[in-house]
Amino acid sequence: MSLVNRYKVQLPSGREALNTFAVVRDAVLALIILFVLSAFWPFRTVPTGSRGVITQFGAIKGIQNEGLVILAPWEKLALFSVRAEEAKIENADGSTSDTQPVKVSMTVRYSISVARVAEVYEKYSHDGDLSSYVQTATQEAFKAVTARYTAPDLIAQRARVSGDIAAALRTKLELYGAQVINIDMRNFAFSDDYMKAISAKLTQEQLRLGAENKLKTVEAEQKQKVAIAEAEASALRAKADGEAYANLKVATAQAEALKVQNSALAQNKDVLELRRIEVEHTKAERWDGKLPVNMYSGAPMPFLNIQK
Repeated sequence: MSLVNRYKVQLPSGREALNTFAVVRDAVLALIILFVLSAFWPFRTVPTGSRGVITQFGAIKGIQNEGLVILAPWEKLALFSVRAEEAKIENADGSTSDTQPVKVSMTVRYSISVARVAEVYEKYSHDGDLSSYVQTATQEAFKAVTARYTAPDLIAQRARVSGDIAAALRTKLELYGAQVINIDMRNFAFSDDYMKAISAKLTQEQLRLGAENKLKTVEAEQKQKVAIAEAEASALRAKADGEAYANLKVATAQAEALKVQNSALAQNKDVLELRRIEVEHTKAERWDGKLPVNMYSGAPMPFLNIQK
């Protein structure tokens, strides 16, 4: 066998070559069609909570609301979030008016004003994320507000401080087309030395209040005892006054009775003599017949029955 016959290569027939070419051609054509459709597909969707920014060769041509959007082949659609976003600020530094350093961590919730989407897209963000701007503005607002308060006022008026920070932050974020929803303050703290001093002061204040309350309790007990003593004294005085009044009435009645008797006796001497005779008769009935051993001058002589 010759070398030509040994290494002979069987070439495809003409019909088979045409079929292979047609398959490849169709595949390439399909890929081109898919590429064109994907690149120039006119239908787009803007989801809820977003706005669609339509640009043409880099320039903003319009803002679309949620829903279906039809684009021309030379237009592009960028999705821009108008949902509530949040920015976390950790350990923001500040200083009080009495030069006490203070730190705070905050969470700021904000959203982009719908009417200013185009402005924000053009100047600050292509997707509505302004967290870096919010963090910087919040730190500046915190420093400005804390500088107006003393350290004790920051502690005692925390709600007011939070309101002042929110007001200052609203003013700053308006420049970026954002609006503040709310602010949560976390980890509000001073230096360790100052916190220890505050703790010691609070302890002393509690002890002082406890001593004052104890003193007030003792004073109240003493006042109660005085009131009870005064009430008892008043009762005794009233009782004594009543007894004295009663005795006075009795004495007055007795005096009146004696006065009446004396008056009656003075007007009728026979009655007086009769009373004397009754007294002497009573004495005679009680005499035992014995004469007294001792006599004294002026003593009355006992009654003697001479007839016996």
